[in-house]
Amino acid sequence: MKENPLTTENKIDTETEKTDRRGFLGKFGKAAIVGASIAAVGAKPFAGGKSLEAAAQRTGGLTVTRAQKAYQWRSGVALQGYQATSQTIRHNSNFDESLYPNRIANYSKGLPHDANGEVIGSAYEQFLQAVRTGSPADFEQIPMGGTRKLTSPQSGLAFDLQGGDAHSFVIPPAPAFASRETAAEIAENYWMALLRDVPFADYPSNPIANHAAADLTRFGDDLKAPKNQDGQVTPNLLFRGLSAGDRLGPLMSQFWYLPCFFGANEINQKIQTVRGVGEGGQDYMTDFSSWLAIQNGINPTQTDIYDPTFRYMRNGRDLGQWVHIDVLFQGYFQAFLCLAGMGVAFDSGNPYNNSANQTGFATFGAPHVATLLCEVSTRALKAVWYQKWLVHRRLRPEVFAARIHRRLYAGADYPVHSEILDSVSSSNRLGAYLNSGNALLPQAFPEGSPTHPAYGAGHATVAGACVTILKAWFNETAVIQNPVVPDATGTTLVPDAGTENLTVGGELNKIASNVANGRNMAGVHWRSDANASLKLGEAIAISILREQKSCYNEQFDGFSLTKFDGTTITV
Repeated sequence: MKENPLTTENKIDTETEKTDRRGFLGKFGKAAIVGASIAAVGAKPFAGGKSLEAAAQRTGGLTVTRAQKAYQWRSGVALQGYQATSQTIRHNSNFDESLYPNRIANYSKGLPHDANGEVIGSAYEQFLQAVRTGSPADFEQIPMGGTRKLTSPQSGLAFDLQGGDAHSFVIPPAPAFASRETAAEIAENYWMALLRDVPFADYPSNPIANHAAADLTRFGDDLKAPKNQDGQVTPNLLFRGLSAGDRLGPLMSQFWYLPCFFGANEINQKIQTVRGVGEGGQDYMTDFSSWLAIQNGINPTQTDIYDPTFRYMRNGRDLGQWVHIDVLFQGYFQAFLCLAGMGVAFDSGNPYNNSANQTGFATFGAPHVATLLCEVSTRALKAVWYQKWLVHRRLRPEVFAARIHRRLYAGADYPVHSEILDSVSSSNRLGAYLNSGNALLPQAFPEGSPTHPAYGAGHATVAGACVTILKAWFNETAVIQNPVVPDATGTTLVPDAGTENLTVGGELNKIASNVANGRNMAGVHWRSDANASLKLGEAIAISILREQKSCYNEQFDGFSLTKFDGTTITV
C-alpha cells in the first residue's frame, strides 16, 4: 500500500518531532539521559516498586536526602518511559488524505468551503503546514471560513510529567471513507437520529427500532456492534457497547439513577432536557444551505428549546444533551460518589483493607481516587488530541452524510459504498424514514459537531480512562441491589424487576459506553471513534497507575481490574 506522506510516527519522523523532541533529547544524548537519572545519588538506574529504604541502600551507604530520593524516583520513571517508547511507534492513518486530493474524506470544519461543501484546497494546505511544523505561528495562519475557531489543535504536542507520553499510545486506523464498515457506521448514525426521541425501554416494541436492527444486521461483521449468538442485531442490543456488562439489563447504567451525595449536598440525577421533534423541538442542519454555513464556521442561528421539567435520561436526545454540556469527568465522579455512598468495598489489593490500626486517605483512600479521576482526564485529552489533529484528521458523520446526499441527489462522484446508498434509497430500509431527496444526518446540536476531528473521541477516551481508575479502585464483582429505570416520562424511577446481578464492573463499563455512544446518538461521532477511544483511555489510565505504583511507601502488590475486552490484569 502506498505510504501516506503525512502519517506520523512517535520516533521523530515528522517535522514537528525533529524540531521539538529530537532537539531536546539531542542536547544530552542517550548516555547523558541515563547518567542524569543516577548522577545525583550515584545509584544504579531505577528498578521500580522499591521502598525508600531500598533506594538508600543502593547508594553504597551514603546519606541520601529526600530531595535526592525524589530526583532518583522521577528520573528513573522518566528513563523507564524513554526505554519503553524509544523504538519506532507507527501511527498509521487510513490513507484517505493522500488518496483523495480534494480532501473529501478528512476533517475541514471551520475552514472555507466551496458551494459543493468541499474544502478550499489552499486553506487545507495551510492547515497541513501547521500540522507538519507544529509552529504556533503557522497555526495562527490557518484561513477560517467563519467565526468559529479550531479547538485546541496544538494540545497534542504538549508533554506531561506522569504516565505514558501522548505520542506513545496507538489506535488503529479509522475505517476508510469508501469501506463497507464506514457505510455500516453511518447507517447506525442515521438510525440513532431517527430513534432519538424513542425511550430506550420501548425499543423491543418500536417498529423503527425493529427496522433499524434488521437493516444493521445486513452489514454483518462490518458493523462492530453487539449482536446475538446468531449474528443479529436485535432491538434490545441497539446502540450498546461491546463489553459483557453492556449487554445486561437496561441500556443506561445504574450510575445515572442511583442516590448521589457530594458531601452534604444531594445531587439530583434529573437533568435539563431539550424538547424533541413533535414536542416543539427540532433537529438541526437538515438542509444543505444551513449545513454548508456550519461547515464554514458560521455560528448557528437556531437554538435549543428547553423542557422546563427536569427528567431522568430515558432516550437518545436526553443522553445527547447530557454529553453536549457535561464537565469532562463528571459522570465518573458521580459514579464514584454513588459507589462511596453505597459502601462498595475497595479492591482486594488495597493495602489498608486488613490494617489493624490504619486507614487510607491521602493514599489509597477516597480523596486519592477522587482527584485521580481528574488527573487521568487531562492526560487522556492530550493523547487523543494528538490522534485527532496530527494523525487521523477523520471527517465527522455530518460531513459523510452530506457526501451521500450529494452523491445521490447532486451528481457528485464520491466513492461511497453501495450498501449505504441502497439503504438510503430503499423504501424498506432507511429510505422509508428519511425525507425524500434528503440524506443529510439530522443533528441534535445546533452547531453540529465540535471544531475538531472525529477520531479518536475525547469523551470516549476520558470515559475509558476514568472508568479504568474506578475499576482498579473498587470491587468490580459487587452486585448493585434493586436496579431501577425511568418511566416513559423520565420523571419517576421504577423498579427494573427483570434484571438481576448487575455488577459494579459491568455498570462502570456501561456508563463509559453510554457517554461514548451518546455522542454518536447526537450525530457527532462514529461507532469506531467510541470503540477505539475507550481502549485508548484505558491504556492511558493503566500507564499512570503503573507509574504511581512505584511511589507508595505502603506494601502494595498492585490493583487488579477487568479490561474492556474481558481480560483481567494486575497493575
